[in-house]
Amino acid sequence: MVLRRTLAASTVLSCLFSSLAGPAEAYSASMMAAWTMGEPSGSTWMVDSSGRGHHGRIGHEVGVGMFDGVAVGYRFERLEPDTPPTRPGHLVNVPDHSDLDPGDRDFVVTLRLKTTHKFGNVIQKGQATVPGGNWKIQLPNGRATCTFRGSKGTIELIAPDRINDGGWHLVRCSRLASGVYLAVDGQVVAAREGRVGTIDNDWPVSIGGKPDCDQIKVGCDYYAGDLDWVVIQGAPVPGTDASGPADADRW
Repeated sequence: MVLRRTLAASTVLSCLFSSLAGPAEAYSASMMAAWTMGEPSGSTWMVDSSGRGHHGRIGHEVGVGMFDGVAVGYRFERLEPDTPPTRPGHLVNVPDHSDLDPGDRDFVVTLRLKTTHKFGNVIQKGQATVPGGNWKIQLPNGRATCTFRGSKGTIELIAPDRINDGGWHLVRCSRLASGVYLAVDGQVVAAREGRVGTIDNDWPVSIGGKPDCDQIKVGCDYYAGDLDWVVIQGAPVPGTDASGPADADRW
């Protein structure tokens, strides 16, 4: 099992580095979290392969150890939008930590997904009205959307093309000093200059939908589809040790 996890982590990092391109997004970054999602069926914890200890609790409705002939990952079944009851077992939650908050530094979230559906929040930390701001990647109308809301404002980018075609796709959401960038399958498809300010909340990272919702006044926006891996990178948080075997030197 250790060998399998090591190979999975190596595959994630190889795919990550090969997909990152563009001089506007080259900077020194540290691995804040790497969730390879290769745990066997029945697992209740999502392991952080970065070595920084950001393990997540897997909800009992999440399909784990799902193999489609290409990749092993998690599967999130379709739930009717805005229809009670809420389904917290549909989520994977990672406890709050400064590693997972952009603060006012460079911050990048990269993931690989596959879906035929056209809605859902794939990953987020915080929600639209919470103090401290929030960030998220979602799929309205099947188009990857990247949002950063901070102390100075909000930037949201929407990809021009849909990716809910049943194939695997890489999505990368970057908040850098120069602005916000959205890349799909290694190509920047949307960008906007500007600074959104500090983002620092006390919420967990939630994968698969919103953690605080009622499906009446606040929809849970549950994601439907497969998820292969998620990597979070950022400039080191001041006063912390960002060293470790999974650190990225340059991309």
